[in-house]
Amino acid sequence: MTTKTILGLVIAMGMSVSASADTIFFGTSGSYLAARQAAADRDFKSAARFYTEALNRHPGNHAHMENAMAAYLALGDMPAASDLAQRMLQSGSNSQIAHMVSVTNDLMAGSFTTVTDSLSEATRIGPLVDSLVHAWSLIGDGYTDDGLSAFDAIADDNGLREFALYHKALALGMVGEYGGAEAILSGEAEGPITHTRRGIIARAQMLSQLDRNADAITLITEVFGTSPDATLSSLLRRLRAGEPIPFTQVKSASDGAAEVFYTIGAALNGEARDSYSLLYTRLAEALDPAHIDAILLSAEYLEKLGRHDLATAAYDRVPRNAPEFVSAELGRASALSSDDRPDAAVEVLSQLAEAFPDDPNIHIRLGDTLRRMESYRDAADAYDAGIALYTESSPRQWFTYFARGITHERSGNWDAAEADFRHALTLQPEQPQVLNYLGYSLVEKNLKLDEALAMIETAAIARPDSGHIMDSLGWVLYRLGRADEAVAPMEAAVELMATDPIINDHLGDVYWSVGRYTEARFQWNRAMSFGPEEEDANRIRRKLDIGLDAVLAEEKEAAIAVAQDG
Repeated sequence: MTTKTILGLVIAMGMSVSASADTIFFGTSGSYLAARQAAADRDFKSAARFYTEALNRHPGNHAHMENAMAAYLALGDMPAASDLAQRMLQSGSNSQIAHMVSVTNDLMAGSFTTVTDSLSEATRIGPLVDSLVHAWSLIGDGYTDDGLSAFDAIADDNGLREFALYHKALALGMVGEYGGAEAILSGEAEGPITHTRRGIIARAQMLSQLDRNADAITLITEVFGTSPDATLSSLLRRLRAGEPIPFTQVKSASDGAAEVFYTIGAALNGEARDSYSLLYTRLAEALDPAHIDAILLSAEYLEKLGRHDLATAAYDRVPRNAPEFVSAELGRASALSSDDRPDAAVEVLSQLAEAFPDDPNIHIRLGDTLRRMESYRDAADAYDAGIALYTESSPRQWFTYFARGITHERSGNWDAAEADFRHALTLQPEQPQVLNYLGYSLVEKNLKLDEALAMIETAAIARPDSGHIMDSLGWVLYRLGRADEAVAPMEAAVELMATDPIINDHLGDVYWSVGRYTEARFQWNRAMSFGPEEEDANRIRRKLDIGLDAVLAEEKEAAIAVAQDG
């Protein structure tokens, strides 16, 4: 199914968060204006409060209700969202979000007949959600065969086939029909379907219930490799120990409906507005509070929306004894870093490394965090610990060696840095980032300039849209005395990164070297306007005063004096 098809089926009613509010004038209500600003800032708590205040002035305003309800839902406050949904529907609104909340409420209460009747009458949420939830409601109401037949009917639509078959397999697993369920997920029964991570886990659980642990192990390792994330590693350990793994993906019809909302929320990731996709994962959480993947996806959306505090709270809800705890703590550390709390992130990662000392990913994430804090020596130690835990070499490890190389380079240990950069290239030959960084570093150190040029040229061919790489290409040509050739790539770099002070400064140097003095001074002045570091700013001011040639002569004399003093 294409993304366009998914979006069309999900948002078929033509409604989305805040759409109606943007087209209606509500006067000069301070609460309304504050609510709109809070919503624009993704400050859901303030938006909910101000829209609620606005409702006190305009009690029947559907736009206020819908926006307040969406804000409460984004916060995970289902009771508050439910009250507003009931008010909207009773007043005759056909709000998609209100229907989503109302249906979820009925499912949570076990009122499957109400949901079945409601979804049989008209489109409430959208064709895809309505049809899948309707099938699960039939099963919840005791009509299992009818529910399974409903999934078959949905699958007759090619655009909905994979969604329907996946949910039919989960329904069969829920009632213990593991053979039929596994046959669907394997593709043997209905033809191939796309493998999702949750689908792989569900199928592995089914295989284990069929006394086929060896097949479950093969399935996981073929898709995710021999060193997958903590959740899959835990599952592999249990399978290898011969443990019969229970089927836990869906234990009730409400869980099945939760999986519908989660499935849609995941399918919309990166394709719809994050604030809209978040509503689906929040509803999945409400229906199945133990749906950790839904919690983690909600946290991811909240991070992308800049609500790092809410993301941290979501990560905190993952139990310590859950296999996903490590992933949640890694996410919490990321949210803390993004919330300008890097010290707290380091504390989380340090404690996690102590609790799970054999997980290389934790040490490496700690190294990444320390590197961004410019604590390069501590970062190198963390990378050392992670790399020491690698049991085999993999192309995916290139970035770890690249990152450790950066910490060595910034710490002044060039030999170790170069070794790491070159090892990264053995793992991922012609990787543009590594070629550019190593090539540029060699240029700055005036080492192996011909090799540096070849590296950067290769990187530029791969990434002609990278301002940094085009700057490197122009700079190495300049340093090789080929200023005429440096002009074009340096101009391209400035076009790509117009406000970068260093790149503008470099273009000024290149212009000066080819006799374009007026343009050189223009670029240096432009570089100054973008706030360069003080040391760079002082050098640019000197070039503006006396010209590049005189500055280079001064620097040469200073270097000779230092050498003589030594």
